[in-house]
Amino acid sequence: MKTIPLLGISFLVAIWVSAIGIFSVQNATPVSFNFLFLKSIQMPIGVVLALGLSAGAIAGALLQPLWSLSDSPSSRRPQFQTDRAEPDDTERLEEVEGKL
Repeated sequence: MKTIPLLGISFLVAIWVSAIGIFSVQNATPVSFNFLFLKSIQMPIGVVLALGLSAGAIAGALLQPLWSLSDSPSSRRPQFQTDRAEPDDTERLEEVEGKL
C-alpha cells in the first residue's frame, strides 16, 4: 500500500481512540444494557464503546475473505460475445451522411 492512505487510516484510528478516551473520562458512571429479558453487567460507557469498536473491526477482518469469494470468476455471469464486428467511427459517419 502507499504511504498516504496508511497515514490517513492511522490518523482516523488515532482520532477514534482519542474520542473514546475523552468520552469515557467524561462519562465514568457505569451503565448496563437491557435487551429483551437479558441484562448486562454495569461497566463504563467507554469500555462498552471500545468493545463494540473492537468487535466490529474483528468481524470486518474475518468477513473480508468471504467478500472476495463473491468476486470469484465462477460467481460472475457469463459474458456473451456477438459475432458481428462493431463498425468504426468513419463507417458510422459515412452512414449518417448518406442518410442526410
